[in-house]
Amino acid sequence: MMPDKVQSFFYQVPWRSASVHSGAHQGVQRGIGDEFSKHVSLVDYPDARRLDLRQTLRDPYEQIQIRVFKQEASTPLYALCDLSSSMQFKGHVSKYETLQAIAAAVACSAHENSDLFGMVCYQHRVLPELSLAPGHHAQQSFDTIAQLTEVEAGPQDGQGIVEATAWLGQQKGLVFWISDFHLPLSLIEQSLNSLSNHQVIPLVLWDPQEYERLPRLGFGNLQDPETGQQKTIFFRPALRARFVAQFEQRKQALDQLFARFEIRPLYVTGAFEAAMLSDYFEQLIQ
Repeated sequence: MMPDKVQSFFYQVPWRSASVHSGAHQGVQRGIGDEFSKHVSLVDYPDARRLDLRQTLRDPYEQIQIRVFKQEASTPLYALCDLSSSMQFKGHVSKYETLQAIAAAVACSAHENSDLFGMVCYQHRVLPELSLAPGHHAQQSFDTIAQLTEVEAGPQDGQGIVEATAWLGQQKGLVFWISDFHLPLSLIEQSLNSLSNHQVIPLVLWDPQEYERLPRLGFGNLQDPETGQQKTIFFRPALRARFVAQFEQRKQALDQLFARFEIRPLYVTGAFEAAMLSDYFEQLIQ
């Protein structure tokens, strides 16, 4: 049973799925489908229901010819969820709640299209109790996603992404990496290399209040969300502007890194709507 407020989105995979399970995508296995593959003899493929009389009459070896079609197949969709401390930020919206909404939309879309849904959550290490192997168990998926906002707060870095990439299956799939990407660029690059067998969709969760609510003039406390360490800084307009500029520089660095892997990220700076991902995939196929 799907939650009432969860919405699905349009998506499409640009490869042929090697799955033996039927689905909605182009596959490589022969079977029931609309896409013609080739003609073979009745001896090689004994299914008289697909007899092609015209091709049989044309065959110089006088063998009965059968039409073979490619079966439409399923593909796995993964929600790769960053639950590190920086994701505990709550500004206009809660990052954890946005992550939960995105994961639920991915699960809903997968189940509506007869695809498999899997999820891997991580902090400093992978969280097995909040991770799911790819499957068709819709209720289990939504029950686990509902627990994401109950993760215990505390200083946790995101080093578990290295371990998390190994939890994904070998079959090529769509990986929705949901994070604020406040990680070292070298770690992000290492993870993207490990995910090279998949198509990765980075969903970058940023909130303008991460830098807008800094004081314009006066003392302010800054806390490193990954370590919990606090610093007291005297803010002035120039310093505040430097923080804002650093976010823009970070965006440029992320864009350049993703571009090296031919990946286009999706920045989510407010409430998430499933239509954002539909637009994302429609632009990819244009």
